[in-house]
Amino acid sequence: MSLDPPPSRTRSRSLLEIARQSATYLDGHGIPNPRLEAELIISHCLNLSRLQLYLQFESPLQEDELGAIRPLLRRRAQGEPLAHITGRREFFGLDFEVGPAVLIPRPETELLVELALVAAPPGTPARIADLGCGSGCIGISVAHRRRSAQVDMVDLSEDAVAIAKRNVIRHDLQGPVEVLGGRWAEPLVGRGPYDLVVSNPPYVTESEWADLDPGVRRHEPRLALVGGEDGLLCYRELIPQAELLLGTPGLLLLECDPRRISAVEAIARESLPVTSTEIHRDLSGRDRVLAVRLG
Repeated sequence: MSLDPPPSRTRSRSLLEIARQSATYLDGHGIPNPRLEAELIISHCLNLSRLQLYLQFESPLQEDELGAIRPLLRRRAQGEPLAHITGRREFFGLDFEVGPAVLIPRPETELLVELALVAAPPGTPARIADLGCGSGCIGISVAHRRRSAQVDMVDLSEDAVAIAKRNVIRHDLQGPVEVLGGRWAEPLVGRGPYDLVVSNPPYVTESEWADLDPGVRRHEPRLALVGGEDGLLCYRELIPQAELLLGTPGLLLLECDPRRISAVEAIARESLPVTSTEIHRDLSGRDRVLAVRLG
């Protein structure tokens, strides 16, 4: 299916017609949710919300507008993530800048934010560390809901730190949130004690990386996904460092691969003065977040 009209056809096509044709085009290339993704691409190009798009469905689309839409549809058809095409992703009701330097936020990670909000009740001056922050979606989402909290975020990637800093500015959180470059807890040693440490470390194994969807391997950072041969390398490094940051009592929240969450729990019990652990399930019913209490 082509979005280019036949030479003899000069009439303008409506937004609704283009949305339908775009969805058919993406569907033909195996893109999931083609109608939704087509509408999001068109909305992005026209600087419209989806509601505004619906309200203007009968409006004719100009040729220069269609010219802006075509290349983005082709990029999506070739497997480039929609979030990279638009440069943004919604997470926990907020809009975040994303790009090839950071992991695209996933819905299951919102559980980590929900548990952090429970651990830091409204009005309490909680101190929170977000290790391996990427785009900053976790720490910023918490700080947005808990204005009295202080959130320090760390990432090893300089490009990720730059994106996280821009997201802090985007949400007007320059005071409550600080972004630092470095490996796990190292930049924060001496700045504690923290009430809460949160992290979504890389947990894909080397063999799993080879079998991932090509779109993920081509467009998302390996550094943010692969956790060594067994997927536990980053947990072995991160978990012992958490003790340097946390006060007593303190709480460590870790997103995990459901298949390896028991192994992560064992690492925590071997490395920390644990008083209790609890496993929380995501909306799909899969074991997703390990909560480790100290002191």
